Amino acid sequence: MSSSALPRISDDARRARLGSRHLLAPAHRAAAVEDVADALVGLHATDAATVYLSACARLAEPDPAEVERGLYDDVTLVKLLSMRRTIFAVSTEVAPAVEFSTARGIARRERAALLKALGEAWDERRLAEAEEAALAALAARGEATTAELAEDVPALREKITTSPGKPYESRQSVGSRVLRLLASDGHVRRSRPRGSWTSSLYSWAPAPRIPELPEREARAELVRRWLASYGPSTEADLKWWTGWSLRDTRAALADTGAVGVRLDRGPGLALPDDLDPVEPAGDWAALLPGLDPTAMGWRERDWYLDPEHVPFLFDRAGNIGPTVWWNGRIVGGWAQRANGEIVWRALADAGRDAAAAVEAEAGRLAAWLGDVRVTPRFRTPLERELVR
Repeated sequence: MSSSALPRISDDARRARLGSRHLLAPAHRAAAVEDVADALVGLHATDAATVYLSACARLAEPDPAEVERGLYDDVTLVKLLSMRRTIFAVSTEVAPAVEFSTARGIARRERAALLKALGEAWDERRLAEAEEAALAALAARGEATTAELAEDVPALREKITTSPGKPYESRQSVGSRVLRLLASDGHVRRSRPRGSWTSSLYSWAPAPRIPELPEREARAELVRRWLASYGPSTEADLKWWTGWSLRDTRAALADTGAVGVRLDRGPGLALPDDLDPVEPAGDWAALLPGLDPTAMGWRERDWYLDPEHVPFLFDRAGNIGPTVWWNGRIVGGWAQRANGEIVWRALADAGRDAAAAVEAEAGRLAAWLGDVRVTPRFRTPLERELVR
């Protein structure tokens, strides 16, 4: 089929999908955190606060307790080091696809990197002994921080130098790396933090085993879910989002039966049953946190983000900060000041209706945050300027 004969899906049509599929339009907000995670395939969890802010932006009744229920009470959300070597919180339904398409390969590379960093004083046998001792200590305690486990396992107290000779050279405990490796291998999980939900000081707990899924099947399932949430999109977007090789990306796309489409900016791909127009979800505004899955869902972002606004909203490592959305476009950024006030700035004039809707969302966010103060882990120029 010639490219001119392929179905065309415009940028407007792609933006129309965001309001409903990403649960951002008020009529499409969810009741449960698992539904939010599944709608986005997974929630970014590198920054502890992002999971809560992303989920509550999409919950009909935003409440951190609902997120904690999924993460720590019912354990229906699990955190996996996976796509792009980033931590994602995914539902137990999606976990097998993420684990066996992506996380297992990363775990193997993490193990090799740790053995290299440990040097001649350690080998595979000594590392295995330290892991077994850490798991035994954790089983005895039920839950424990890395420091608490190091009290029981002396090997975990040793130090290693990372990035020797580099400006960012640092000393790390063996324990922090071993526990991270055990989490990558699916033996332990991050449990409730010590402190508020914004804290990154968390305990470890034994993890339930994730049901096995053949790697090829897992990749196809992950791509199917990604296209259903983020499609139509491009091969380059999917390769970037997953962190896979081009060969693996193309093979998984073929296994889903994805079909070619014409996007405003070139060729794209969609699920074969996702070619019909989508009704707009009505006007909507959203204040999304740094690293939100919608903002970080694609490599090619010009259809929802003006390239001139990138220097204001991203840090030097490519992490996006807090963003203001109007009907599928990023139109500004926001921040929380020390007194709790939510402030925002438009980078594009979206009109009076947009400004009123954003103000309402800012009020909604401030109301459920209450006395909690949130500072993004990766700070951006606009966010820093707004809190001055």
